[in-house]
Amino acid sequence: MQNLIIAGAASMALMTTVSFGAGVASMKITSSAFQEGASLPSKFTCDGGGTSPPLQIAGVPAGAKSLVLIVDDPDAPGGLFTHWILWNISPQTNAISEGGAPSGVRGANDFGTSGYGGPCPPSGTHRYYFKILALDRELDLPPGAKRGQLEAAIKGHVIARGELMGRYSRKKQE
Repeated sequence: MQNLIIAGAASMALMTTVSFGAGVASMKITSSAFQEGASLPSKFTCDGGGTSPPLQIAGVPAGAKSLVLIVDDPDAPGGLFTHWILWNISPQTNAISEGGAPSGVRGANDFGTSGYGGPCPPSGTHRYYFKILALDRELDLPPGAKRGQLEAAIKGHVIARGELMGRYSRKKQE
């Protein structure tokens, strides 16, 4: 009986994963400042200037009406911590300069501001995900909207996504 329950749960988890990813194309987001899975240079964190890293975007589908950029830390002590959210970015955007932000609507990050908040983990090494999403529409969200509002608004409208992960740990203070 226990094996049957485990098999059923595994089957449901697989179906959920497949249905969530169904119909979503792949995009690419990269940075000239760090490679996938590598350490973020400190200049892009609270230990440096706290400026946003340069980003390159490729593979935006022809049917995209807008892009969404999300930067978050799933390793934060209180759970997922949002460092930057923007939406209604032009789908023609293929690069974001160092310290820059694309034209679009800025949401509230978990620092309580509307710009990029550099990584500043309280302890250990954290992962920071730079996510780009292509949507089949523009969003009708006001500036300063929170992550939950953005997630509700994009549900069912993501046609492609890409992700870049960098790591950061703070130097020990002496």
